[in-house]
Amino acid sequence: MIDRPEKRNAVDLETLHAIADAQTMVRRSDARVLVLSGAPPAFCSGADLTGVELGVFTDTLLSVLRGFGALDVLTLAAVDGPALGAGTQLAAACDLRMATASSRFGVPAAKLGLAVDRWTVERVTQEAGWSPARYMLLTGESIEASTLLGGFVHRIGDVNDALAWADELALLAPLTIAAHKAILEGVSSAPGREVSDDHMESARLAAWNSDDAIEGRRAFMEKRAPRFEGR
Repeated sequence: MIDRPEKRNAVDLETLHAIADAQTMVRRSDARVLVLSGAPPAFCSGADLTGVELGVFTDTLLSVLRGFGALDVLTLAAVDGPALGAGTQLAAACDLRMATASSRFGVPAAKLGLAVDRWTVERVTQEAGWSPARYMLLTGESIEASTLLGGFVHRIGDVNDALAWADELALLAPLTIAAHKAILEGVSSAPGREVSDDHMESARLAAWNSDDAIEGRRAFMEKRAPRFEGR
């Protein structure tokens, strides 16, 4: 959870390091879903402008954004309130997004004389679609989550709903998720991707040759819920 309510969860360098540490913890654990949320009253109102400058901050932010895609597990942004600037970037970096209907997404860089990086432009465009992305990037205005449902926003709901969805997602086959994430990242046009064809194929074959693949088919034939163990 982004926990700077007095700053409406605007992220500073310390916050970015904390998110990176959480990614590392997930990578070293047996967790199957990472949920990113913000303490009320916002998901993330952007970057803390007192410390935003080209260099360490922007490089760290980009590393954190790419870090969500590098995880083998599902990542879910639970958005309640404004998700602006870095908030939209963080939400876009996650695999899935649930938001309350009145939550808003936007990239107000044009109102600040700043510009986001190419990764962000491509990611927001891929996730939200050309028209909403152009609107957010070129006007600096935000869009309600209810308008983005079925595109950038996958489901409408609050943080508790997101946690319940995470419990459902945790029942899916981990090796399938890892393979599909690797391939999705690999076929993305975003620059700087480091997913080789060999890695994508290896991840796909790992799923096919797993005990979970046997369990999934057996459970289907026996008309019961599968019990996946990630091996």
